[in-house]
Amino acid sequence: MNGLINRAIACFVRDSYGDPLWEEVTARLGIDESAFEPLMPCDPGVTARLVEAVAARFSRSSADLLEDLGTYLVAQPRSEAIRRLLRFGGVDFAEFLESLEDLPDRARLAMSELDLPAISLYMQGAGVFRVEMARADGAGLRFGPVLLGMLRAMADDYGALVVLDYRGCDATREIIEVRLLDAAFADGRGFDLASGRAAP
Repeated sequence: MNGLINRAIACFVRDSYGDPLWEEVTARLGIDESAFEPLMPCDPGVTARLVEAVAARFSRSSADLLEDLGTYLVAQPRSEAIRRLLRFGGVDFAEFLESLEDLPDRARLAMSELDLPAISLYMQGAGVFRVEMARADGAGLRFGPVLLGMLRAMADDYGALVVLDYRGCDATREIIEVRLLDAAFADGRGFDLASGRAAP
């Protein structure tokens, strides 16, 4: 799976910071293009080194960079397929949250090589949810911050007002708290569930 992850990181860095920075980072790390073949196995250590190097270049934490990656994966036009996969989870943000536990299986249907960690959702009170994602340390990165960025982008996509808090991780899981303050706070991006395309 790491070839897919590395390709996503490459697209994110190139689109966000430009080709010269990406070429500088990969040259400094001595990483060749075979690390970015989606269907080829790749050392998870390469993924971790890429994230750390790009984050260090901007004096940011790896978690912050991964959160931006999650937002990018939903919000960028080239990632429309990912947005469609997520939007099929429900007609509003609350329904989308309730579908998160099915996301790894739906992702595998779309791309069999994509093996996402298991996700569990717990309701803690009115509009308050706890999202738990199994740790996937063998992937070379933590998926929790990526999921946090995706949740932030999806809240915007649905027009929902939410407060998101990455609560960190323990030996087995990463935890995100979601407070849904207003499910219809603003106009969301159009989406036609029947066709899976952005509505006019």
